[in-house]
Amino acid sequence: MSQTKQIEQKWQKRWEEAKLFEADPDPNRQKKLVTFPFPYMNGPLHVGHAFTASRVDVYARFKRMQGFNVLWPWSWHWTGQPLLGASQRVARGDEAYIKVLREVDGVSEADLQKFVDPYYMAQYYTNDGRSAVKRIGFSVDWRREFTTVMPTFQKFIEWQYKNLKEEGYVTQGTHPVVWCPKDQSPTGDHDRQSGEGITPDEYTLIKYCLDDGTILPAATFRPETVYGITNMWINPDATYVEADVDGETWIISQQAAEKLKEQEHKITPKRTFLGRELVGKFFTSPITHLKFPILPGWFVNPQTATGIVYSVPAHAPYDYLALRDLQKNPEILTQFGLDPKVVLAINPISIIQIDGFGEYPAIEIVEKMGITDQKDPKADEATNELYKKEFHSGTLKANCGIYAGKSIREAKDKLGADFKKLGAADCMYDLSDAVVCRCMTPCIVKILSDQWFLNYSNPKWKELAHQVINQLTLYPESAKPWFNTVIDWLREWACARTTGFGTPLPWGKGWVIETLSDSTLYMAFYTINAQIKANNIQPPSLTPDVLDYIFLGKGDKPAVAKVANISTELLDSMRQEFLYWYPLDLRNSAKELVPNHLSFCIFHHAALFPPQHWPKAIGINGMLMVEGQGMHKSKGNFITLKGAIETYGADATRCGLLLGAEGMDDPDWRADNVKDLQSKFDSFMGFTGNIIASTKKDENTALERWLTSRMQQRIKDVTAALDELKTRTALQTALFETWNDLRWYTQRKGNTETKALGEAVKDWLKLIAPFAPFLCEELWSQTDEEGFISTAKWPTYSADKIDIAALEQETLITDVMDDTNNILKAMKITPTKIIYYTAAPWKWQIYLKVLEKTLAGEAKINELMREFAADPTLKPHMKDIAPLVPRIIKALTKVSSDRKLNLVKIGLTDEKTILTEVAKFLKDRFNAEITIYGESDTQCFDPKHRAAMAMPYQSAIYIE
Repeated sequence: MSQTKQIEQKWQKRWEEAKLFEADPDPNRQKKLVTFPFPYMNGPLHVGHAFTASRVDVYARFKRMQGFNVLWPWSWHWTGQPLLGASQRVARGDEAYIKVLREVDGVSEADLQKFVDPYYMAQYYTNDGRSAVKRIGFSVDWRREFTTVMPTFQKFIEWQYKNLKEEGYVTQGTHPVVWCPKDQSPTGDHDRQSGEGITPDEYTLIKYCLDDGTILPAATFRPETVYGITNMWINPDATYVEADVDGETWIISQQAAEKLKEQEHKITPKRTFLGRELVGKFFTSPITHLKFPILPGWFVNPQTATGIVYSVPAHAPYDYLALRDLQKNPEILTQFGLDPKVVLAINPISIIQIDGFGEYPAIEIVEKMGITDQKDPKADEATNELYKKEFHSGTLKANCGIYAGKSIREAKDKLGADFKKLGAADCMYDLSDAVVCRCMTPCIVKILSDQWFLNYSNPKWKELAHQVINQLTLYPESAKPWFNTVIDWLREWACARTTGFGTPLPWGKGWVIETLSDSTLYMAFYTINAQIKANNIQPPSLTPDVLDYIFLGKGDKPAVAKVANISTELLDSMRQEFLYWYPLDLRNSAKELVPNHLSFCIFHHAALFPPQHWPKAIGINGMLMVEGQGMHKSKGNFITLKGAIETYGADATRCGLLLGAEGMDDPDWRADNVKDLQSKFDSFMGFTGNIIASTKKDENTALERWLTSRMQQRIKDVTAALDELKTRTALQTALFETWNDLRWYTQRKGNTETKALGEAVKDWLKLIAPFAPFLCEELWSQTDEEGFISTAKWPTYSADKIDIAALEQETLITDVMDDTNNILKAMKITPTKIIYYTAAPWKWQIYLKVLEKTLAGEAKINELMREFAADPTLKPHMKDIAPLVPRIIKALTKVSSDRKLNLVKIGLTDEKTILTEVAKFLKDRFNAEITIYGESDTQCFDPKHRAAMAMPYQSAIYIE
């Protein structure tokens, strides 16, 4: 067994024995409740889970060390279709899937045979996941653990939905849903094998007519563009259907006919034929009553909407490109019996005015972006950009009838509604991309009647959700507009299905609550679950009245306790525990959950809890990439959490993930980077262990004061970064930048160990402990400190410990070394002699005066020169002062305001003495003879007249 693994097992065991992370209410301490979305147990935990959860653990450990009473609970999501779908694939003998379970998940043959039972599969992965969570060192209170099929938790969900229904937020109605034809059930985001986040799109169908009255329902998201039509596109090789649709004769794609059957349309097919039969015919617009030709468009996808597309080349880049291609190759049209002159005569019709564009925006943007043809990927970008601009700032022109002068934003919905009233339009729903259920069945859009929905369209509920967003902190803050946008566009959400695991809908026989809909408020259940388990409270005792009392303070305590057969003391204890831990202090999730899970969480808290119990902060992070690609088992780049820990160790895994990104940027897991961290941690153990083990001398030179000051700066920066959940910034500062400081100190000191270094190392270990807890516990145990570093006091920044003169002294030395290295690099020589010339006292007088002026505002050269000329002590140097002042002003533009203030406080610095004291150090670094002169020294070896070039904080240099 490796030393790293021994250390991990040792401290994992000691933490558990000490019950270190079990958190109970303590009225004398401030609390922090932090959570991570419970993972689905249809597979093992992977490094994507670990990235998000590591951020939570770092924050939890940081706040615990700051003295907060921190609760981080964990649970497991079993409900929905994922487990059932996975188990069914094993039962069907899906060899490709079973191979992945064997080779990636590491499931044994004996366990594989039992995976036909979805409950066994769920328990297997739960046990596997719990082991991985403990091995990576997450500081979890396991007493509060549950799965979402536990009867006690289901009582909580029943209570939640009973109250939501009473408040009017769960309604019965008719709405479009993503539907699995096999399961005969709505398919929520996490019940999908693919297509997460896809929701039904509503198309307006403009009912164009052939001469015989047959309707060609062309689908569009932009009904206002009907005034700019020039032709219609039909795929000549696609199969279309002539059918009776609700008493009208329609022509639509074969796929559209099947979809419309599920959307409350009565469909009776009459015949099928290829689209080429329609090419060359003319049709009439139901709005303008003008006639237009039908042209061949092989780009038309019969699986999208009706498979019929009308063309607006002035405002749609794809339409313009398709028309341009036909006009360049008109001979294509002869095979359809269509006169090429008809196509060559087509001119775009401009209907929308937008700033920055002329008559034909689509043509302009195609030419501006250099788009070659319909297959050019830039065509998508052009379409999105133009549509966005037209929607937000476009105005309809005079040729748009009664809608002329209206903005697209205000006219769009009204147009669609008016056209429907006229009988000129209809609607249908479709999916923007393929959605596949966990049972591996492709999904469709179905309009459900008498289905139960979470009514996210409710204006009152939306307003409450916006209020939650406005009062909470988001990490990063830039996510706030995204949340508000999601809240605005969320509509009715089917909250029940008929298959998969889940809590039965309290009032709907045969329905279970959908998997995303039961994962919105469960953070509150954590607060009482330890007491439920410790006191063996049975599900029947968790009545709605009991939960109303615990979570809402409703009801008469003695009466509620008596009916539920729970003591009033226990009932009150659970109520007080909820009140202590709530509200939720931090919820951290990946950004893919913003449009569903996180926004649902906000809605449900807003609906059921008063403002004082609304979430206080939400963190959002990016989606983990592996070697530059999205992680997926089918790509062969799926990395399990237990596999990563086994290969690289817990601390290297944690830090390799956390160094990847922060904010909403996507981190990229690179094996080479994590291996490099392993090596660095070995060096870290040796470097730190040697310092801890050595004898300490009590010294207080400028160098010790610099080290103490530097550590204070690092403490301040790491603390500030962690308070804003900037975990990468905090780790980079804590590990690498602080390590560089300590290396510099030991090199400058000549490896003499001092008390100051020993104290700095203790603080350093504390700064790294939230990120690499195992190694830090091991090293902490080697110091003279007692207890665990996991609960040691976080170092506190103290401005009084900052010695700005000591800091500037070391900065001066490093700047001199950098300048020397730059010269050596440019000259490409190995030095034998280096001479430094420090600035004359009169130059310091000039420098400090210019510095004061730049701090006060603008340093004006003319005013400064007049002031210097009036000083008799400077008169001998006026010729040299004239070029010096601009040099100083330029140099100071690169200096921060804070540092300028420090330099003013320090005033005149004896650079010659400072450099003389480090001459031996410089000699060792450059392997050359070192000499220091003051510019004004009478005995000064200066063969190249470099001394006159010296400036304060910028010595002149001569090298042989």
